[in-house]
Amino acid sequence: MVTGSIARRYARALLDIGKKNGTTESLGREVASLSRAIESSPELSETLANPAFPKSDRERVLTAVLDRIGASKTTKSVTALLLDRERMDIVPDVARELSRMVDEEAGRARAEVTSSAPLSPAAKQRLVRALERLSGKTIEMTVREDASLIAGVIAKLGDTVYDGSLRNQLERMRATLTH
Repeated sequence: MVTGSIARRYARALLDIGKKNGTTESLGREVASLSRAIESSPELSETLANPAFPKSDRERVLTAVLDRIGASKTTKSVTALLLDRERMDIVPDVARELSRMVDEEAGRARAEVTSSAPLSPAAKQRLVRALERLSGKTIEMTVREDASLIAGVIAKLGDTVYDGSLRNQLERMRATLTH
């Protein structure tokens, strides 16, 4: 079985429970926090995913991490199931899938914007409004800077990339002139 489809099933189960209890957003945050903890600590990742460590030790470690992030009973139950089935390595995939599903439920989309220079608050608002018109969803935007763009912005919304950078325009012009 493909890891992605397994992760989607766990994420779907969490989403369904969250919808029933009105906790979809908090479950998404909890699983994302656990995923960040696992991804940022190779030792934690190795300990939780390696069956060479006694299960009781791994359960104690997992419980400590979940207590530290303030996880709900639902998150604790699902992660205990993942640990029991030796599937802790898919927690980051479950977190990504759950985040996507929660955003979809909320009518929200995430945009990653790269600009050549800092964007003014007004420019950010215009960009958010434009992306909301394109997607029909509420946009949560993260912005980073990359001077190599020369000028303009690149916006990634889901699988779609809108490249309005001068660098891209120059590359297209060069390709046209050399062919």
